[in-house]
Amino acid sequence: MPRYEYRCRTCGHTFELRRPMAQSSAPAPCPAGHEDTVKLLSTVAVAVGGSAGSAPAPSGDGGGGGCCGGGCCG
Repeated sequence: MPRYEYRCRTCGHTFELRRPMAQSSAPAPCPAGHEDTVKLLSTVAVAVGGSAGSAPAPSGDGGGGGCCGGGCCG
């Protein structure tokens, strides 16, 4: 079940709730009891195939990589 982050406009408290995606926009009362909350935009970083920063940069030598797939950058 996804976690969503909310901020209370009354007291400024930031909190998370685990809830179904269908309820992500439903009102989320602050743990202190305030009703005026807003859902925050969260970002997620995903590393595929190893740790972040371990993938080599494209060489741009026309060998199948580079700026446009290796065929048009001479």
